[in-house]
Amino acid sequence: MAGMLELPILGFLHEAPLHGYELRKRVAALTGHIKPIAESTLYPAIKRMEKAGWLRRDPQPGAVAAPRHVLSLTDEGRAELMRRLADPDPLDISNENRWFTVLAFLRHLADPAAQAVVLRRRLAFLEEPSSFFYADERPVSAEEVDDPFRRGVLVIARATSRAELGWLRSTLAALDAAG
Repeated sequence: MAGMLELPILGFLHEAPLHGYELRKRVAALTGHIKPIAESTLYPAIKRMEKAGWLRRDPQPGAVAAPRHVLSLTDEGRAELMRRLADPDPLDISNENRWFTVLAFLRHLADPAAQAVVLRRRLAFLEEPSSFFYADERPVSAEEVDDPFRRGVLVIARATSRAELGWLRSTLAALDAAG
């Protein structure tokens, strides 16, 4: 989970400096449906990223209690975000939840041609024949499955993939026209 947290932390802090609590709420809203983000997971990731020189922590006087800390990106953190957006890890392309995180921040990659390269990688991944279930190393379609629940998995996945493929193709056409 720690590696999955770095991109949303970088992305949200690119948009604005945030207190740790606010950052945790935003990351949880984006990725928390997978697994809620615990302080014991988020704060060690923040410390590692500070140590790497990607984040800076600035104390701010607390209204009533101890000082609060505002997190912001350093120049190195911005460069790391741009690197991760321009060249996502293969798992960031193939894993739907990680892909959504890349997609949530891809607008920060200012060059439409660079954005299109990332979208084309996802398009190529989705166009490869695949399934959640296989028979003799061949992907099995929903029509071949007797189990109604497994068929449900395949029907839902196919509908989701079709919707994403349509969106990818139209977005790529718009990016190509802009570039």
